[in-house]
Amino acid sequence: MDALFGVGLLLVMMVLGVPVAWSFATVLAYLTVIYDVNLDTIMMQGYRSLDSVVLIALPLFVLTGYLMQGGGIARRLVEFIEVMIGKRRGGMGASMVLASGIFGAIAGTATAAVASIGTIMVGPLEKRGYPRHYSSALLGISSLLGILIPPSITMILFAVVTRQSVAACFAASIGPAVLLIIGLIAANRFSVGRVFQETLASAADGQAQESKRRATLRALPALSLPLIILGGIYGGVFTPTEAAAVAAVCAMLIGFFVYRDLTARIFARNVVAAAETTGTVILILLFSFMIGRILASEGIPRDLTEWVTAMVDNPLLILVSVNLVLILAGMIIDDVSVTVVVAPLFMPLMMEAGMHPVHFASVVACSVVIGANSPPVAPILYMACRIGKASIHRTVGPAVALMVFVALPVMVVTTFVPELSLALPRLLGFL
Repeated sequence: MDALFGVGLLLVMMVLGVPVAWSFATVLAYLTVIYDVNLDTIMMQGYRSLDSVVLIALPLFVLTGYLMQGGGIARRLVEFIEVMIGKRRGGMGASMVLASGIFGAIAGTATAAVASIGTIMVGPLEKRGYPRHYSSALLGISSLLGILIPPSITMILFAVVTRQSVAACFAASIGPAVLLIIGLIAANRFSVGRVFQETLASAADGQAQESKRRATLRALPALSLPLIILGGIYGGVFTPTEAAAVAAVCAMLIGFFVYRDLTARIFARNVVAAAETTGTVILILLFSFMIGRILASEGIPRDLTEWVTAMVDNPLLILVSVNLVLILAGMIIDDVSVTVVVAPLFMPLMMEAGMHPVHFASVVACSVVIGANSPPVAPILYMACRIGKASIHRTVGPAVALMVFVALPVMVVTTFVPELSLALPRLLGFL
């Protein structure tokens, strides 16, 4: 009961607008007093949990995302995809989805994708007939591809807190990501002509071919980044942590010397922004590790498993129940909190129901896609509305439609078709 009150306290504080890190700190203080925990011991355990080589990848991938935005890499990617498919029916919307996916394959963050892709594409989409509230909804959902497509910061955090292979978690989320991309492109194509009218661009064939050649040449350095990162990880050339360092260095070199959009001032600003983001996440991680230690020592995950299995003895119902809890948690708290607190709490229960931990990683990632765009908190959707200069009240409708008809079915398929998540990790030898 005390642990449940602690979780309730965390949710209440977040809803009231208390910064996430300090909400965790308050819950930690409460649990420390209630369970009479030795603060010196729990602090040392928290520090040792942070002392991980894997976590070095976190600030490096965050920095890569900011450098892509400041160094012109994101803009060249968008221009390339737009020239290739943007002139077809629904092509501009599909361009946004694919651009978010490629961006996610380099930076691994949703917020950076919203800021970069949204700033570049929402205006041109409006000129082609896309309402701003619809574009903002599509941006919010598609930006979460950065969580599903490796390298993903969410998957790094999940692997660290549950002691799983980072590379296996990366590979597990690729199948759901492909499904989500296909679903979003199909839903966007269905909306064109029914929800709104798209104005198709026209160009002479010769001009179009020349434009494609120019866009391809300009985008080649940017397109090489995901190939280097993912090829290096799955080819065994370097670890995910080393891949993060390679990504940051490549993004810096491309921004400074190839596109020349990155200046010393912009670089300094990006480093500071990445440090601020990383510092917040690390604080949350520290407090969550300590909370997790306390809960584990008190047997809370075991008690939760026994209680749920006593109430529901059907493994399928257990999977559905946990899915609903993950979505509801994501509607109230941010993706980092869901990943480092809620997911480990339910890990023993999901294993009891027969789910592989790496499979559970992809389920958690899918739940974040829905939760991060669902009111009342909906941090990604609110950010997409700010970038797209759209009313949140008008954006919620199309966002809910995309989640119900695309994101939720992807989560259901991911949950009940294990091979979608486990086939690739097994093929690559990670399981």
